[in-house]
Parts: sequence; C-alpha cells; structure tokens
Amino acid sequence: MSAAQAGGRDALEALLRRHYDRIHALCRRLTGHDEDALDATQEALLAIVRGLDRFDGRAAFSTWSYRVATNTCLDQLRRRRRRPEPAPRDTATDDPAVPSFDQLLSDRLAIDEVLATLAPEFRAAVVLRDVLGLDYATIGEVLDIPPGTVRSRIARGRAALADQLGNLNPSVDVPTDRP
Repeated sequence: MSAAQAGGRDALEALLRRHYDRIHALCRRLTGHDEDALDATQEALLAIVRGLDRFDGRAAFSTWSYRVATNTCLDQLRRRRRRPEPAPRDTATDDPAVPSFDQLLSDRLAIDEVLATLAPEFRAAVVLRDVLGLDYATIGEVLDIPPGTVRSRIARGRAALADQLGNLNPSVDVPTDRP
C-alpha cells in the first residue's frame, strides 16, 4: 500500500488487481447491469487511484475502496436512467427438488431485476451484506452511517426483496397447509 502511495506503478497495479473482482461484484449488484457495472468499476478504480494519497489507513484498504466504489455506483445511479433487464425465462426441470441451471439463472436475473428497483441506500446495504458478506460495522464505515441505520436498511431492503420476489422456487418449499 505504501509503495502504491509513493508512486510505485507495479505496487499500484498489484493492489488494484487484488481488489478488482470484489469491486466489480459490488458494482454489478449495485448498478444491476453488466455494462454499467464495468463503467462504474472503471470509475471507481480511477477514483481510488486519484484518492490514494488521501487514504490514511484508519480503515482497511478494502473498506475504503468499497466506500469509493459504492459512492461511484450511487452517483452513477443518480445520473443515469435505468435500462430494463430482460425478463427471466420460465423453465421446467426434471427433478423439482434440484433446480436446473436455467432456473438458477432465472432466479439470479429476477433478484438482479428486483435489486434494481430498490432505493439505492437499501440496495447498497443489502449488497454489501448479502453479496460481499461485510459485517454491520464495516458497512457503516463504507456508507458513513451508524450501525443501527445499517440494520434498518438491510431489514427494509430484504423485506422489499421478499415482497417483490415471493418464492423463486416453490417446488422446494415446505407446504404451508399445516393444521
């Protein structure tokens, strides 16, 4: 990190390469679209490079870079009009207990589509927790909000997802007609 801050090109490239996949995954889920995610990832990496001298080490580099990437995505969402996602295909499987690849893909597209409808503050909290697996304190640092607000946004975001998605794969659910 210090070598990258001192201007070491190889160190900077290694640092960005090490964090690229997780930053791209964050951008993909926040923007909800592959092309937008690539744009946001590039913008985030540029912002990280430009702001490297301001990184003071109070937080982990990953936390700081997630904050930069999240802010970049939220800015992009405010600037751009969202394009509709393709509707997921409805496919049948031979064994209803084992979802097919098409069903898994369809479920993922449905989740991405619903994520795109969430308010950006709820989407960011849910993606940081459920996709990247960050803890509440780290999410609070990334979003610059208190842990209680993090919990609230995650709960509200998950509730909205559940309301809109319903049950993606009802064939594997336990029947609800219990006495």
